[in-house]
Amino acid sequence: MLKLMINGEPESVDASPDTPLLWVLRDHLHLTGTKYGCGINLCGACTVHVDGAPVRSCGLPVASVVDQSIETIEHLARDGKYTAVQQAWLDADVAQCGYCQSGQIMAATALLRRVSSPNDQQIDAAMNGHICRCGTYQKIREAIHHASKLIEQGGQA
Repeated sequence: MLKLMINGEPESVDASPDTPLLWVLRDHLHLTGTKYGCGINLCGACTVHVDGAPVRSCGLPVASVVDQSIETIEHLARDGKYTAVQQAWLDADVAQCGYCQSGQIMAATALLRRVSSPNDQQIDAAMNGHICRCGTYQKIREAIHHASKLIEQGGQA
């Protein structure tokens, strides 16, 4: 049994140590907000936070995160209240097909927790490699700037 800290809660999982974290989240813990996109750590659909840093979970062996805090998209909105990033995504009408959005939101959240008012270059660097098949990159950047303003008004990243 592997002992993990997922979304602030301890979890014991019966999985092989080399099982990718993505499959432990989805198949063992039924946290399906984290998506499978490419399986080779490139597209970003599987992004979660490990000790606050955005990481791609599809190629990350679960044994490598046993002593770390893992946060998924399911943990962001609490008590039915969206975070500033989630609200900004809605306000900017970012999602089209929506498949990549959980990974995009997790990357943007990590950025805004580090840099409260990022410029375009910081946004581009943080979102580098996150693939949106619908091409909503401009709306994603717009939403991140909007989320920054919501955070300034007291919202949570």
